[in-house]
Amino acid sequence: MIDDSLSAEIKAHILASFKDTEVIKAFTEHILSEVLGPAIKKELAKRDEKIEVLQKQLDEKRCNPPLEEMSSAVLGTSLDLDFFIWCEVDMAFQLTSEAALRDWVVTSDRDNDEGNSWGELVLGRNGKAVLRGTLDTTVPRDGSKQRTGYCNMRCLRPQKSFKRDSFFDWSQYTHVVLRVRGDGRSYMLNLAAMGYFDIMWNDIFSYPLYTRGGPYWQVTRIPFSKFFLTSKGRIQDKQSPLTQDRITSVGITAGGVSGPFQLEIDYIGLEMDPRHGEDFAYEMYQTPAYIAGV
Repeated sequence: MIDDSLSAEIKAHILASFKDTEVIKAFTEHILSEVLGPAIKKELAKRDEKIEVLQKQLDEKRCNPPLEEMSSAVLGTSLDLDFFIWCEVDMAFQLTSEAALRDWVVTSDRDNDEGNSWGELVLGRNGKAVLRGTLDTTVPRDGSKQRTGYCNMRCLRPQKSFKRDSFFDWSQYTHVVLRVRGDGRSYMLNLAAMGYFDIMWNDIFSYPLYTRGGPYWQVTRIPFSKFFLTSKGRIQDKQSPLTQDRITSVGITAGGVSGPFQLEIDYIGLEMDPRHGEDFAYEMYQTPAYIAGV
């Protein structure tokens, strides 16, 4: 900016000199090299330093060649692990909007005339999904049920073209990750894997979801190898690993203890950890085929 203390003649001379293209070019080069140059170099140096720090942190999280060999042994295939970074969670369900909640269905024993429990899935004041309600384990007196008291939320089954049923293919991941804030209750995380035959339509793989209660959020990582097979609410004697490429729905169940419950859910995500080498956490006993019930 031209100083106001300069005389009118000097101002006129400077303005006239700017009409010359060579003068403008020289003046621009002078400004860039002498005035802006040091400032730009300083900012570029700061940027390079930040990039170097981020690159170092990324290199620490990236899978190195020995882990690539490990992943090949664990997963049975060779993966380009540059796409899988430790502690990076791929979102499967981000429950932070009304539109996202419309993909979930909430049921309870009251809906089936089996009890007096009720529940709902709403968007809380913090912008996260809240599964809340009241459980009642009082058994109906008509003798039709031996136990009751549950509430469940379940996502809709994925579909492909022309509304054909499809599956969630999570075979490239090793863990399911949830960010929740609970009330101290234990919930059950359910992964339905409906099979082809009708006796497999009720196959659900489950694992407990423990919550601490209190005001703090918790991030829970559950390996897929820990999920055990259930059918119609009963743990099966003959177990089998979860078929991760044929998951039909995801659900969370509250039950067991009468009283109010509340579970706040931010997201349900997926993580790939090549250090996890477990295929299945439970023993699968080989029983003779002639033994009934197994």
